[in-house]
Amino acid sequence: MRRFLQKNAPGYVFLAPWLVGFFLLALGPILVSLFMSFTKYDMVSAPRWVGLANYDYMFTRDRRFWKALEVTMHYVTLAVPARLAMALFVAMLLDKGLRSIGMYRAIFYLPSLLGSSIAIAILWRQLFAADGVVNALLARIGIDGPDWIATPSTSLYTLVALAMWQFGSPMLIFLAGLRGIPKDLYEAAEIDGTSKTRQFFRITLPMLAPVIFFNLILQTIEAFKTFSSAFIISNGTGAPADSLLFYTVYLFNEAFKFFRMGYASALAWVLLLIIGAFTLIIFVTAKYWVHYDNERD
Repeated sequence: MRRFLQKNAPGYVFLAPWLVGFFLLALGPILVSLFMSFTKYDMVSAPRWVGLANYDYMFTRDRRFWKALEVTMHYVTLAVPARLAMALFVAMLLDKGLRSIGMYRAIFYLPSLLGSSIAIAILWRQLFAADGVVNALLARIGIDGPDWIATPSTSLYTLVALAMWQFGSPMLIFLAGLRGIPKDLYEAAEIDGTSKTRQFFRITLPMLAPVIFFNLILQTIEAFKTFSSAFIISNGTGAPADSLLFYTVYLFNEAFKFFRMGYASALAWVLLLIIGAFTLIIFVTAKYWVHYDNERD
């Protein structure tokens, strides 16, 4: 025990604020929500125990649950790779030793700070409206753009574009990872006549695998939790035709619009299990593509 404490005590000291907050502020509501998921509760009358009725209705009769899950999964599979690809691309540009790189980092990181705000969601809705800036630019080159937000086939892609614009956080992590790759590897590759493309796939990506793994976990979780932008752009309904009915939007409406708090709690726990399952899959498959320096040694 003494050796364990000597080795891990600094880590637990840094984790102490989070641990205190979790046990004093978060654990209670989490357990209450688990209990509520087995009840019928409208926030007015007392909770009434219904057992697995909420889950049975969710999986067997609630079509909007499956639609919300479909929309969210579609978004995650598009937005996460797009954001990571954009973040890595910009990080590699910044890794070339540009002047005033601190200013560029701040500029590129700024959308990540503003992206979850209500104002940015409203601005994004105006950009992709039928008479918005995007269609105005397309009209200059003779293209009649659709109403991106009001068209079910294109509305989701506006949020994917917003996710790509918010690449600042993973970009900084990628940039730190790129700075950690030994430059002599690239020098040796150039001496051997290796092309830039092969250097990227044989040196950059393998050496960045732990960073990609870390960013993939964080961005997948964040994508499943996307709420503000979808709620504002769809006016809180998931419109048009439920094409923006994100899981979190559906959960919010069930809880605070229809006051089905017990059912909303069940939805929240299913979302937790889904995120946990995806995280577990990433961890299990990581052994096939993530390698660390100490493993190579």
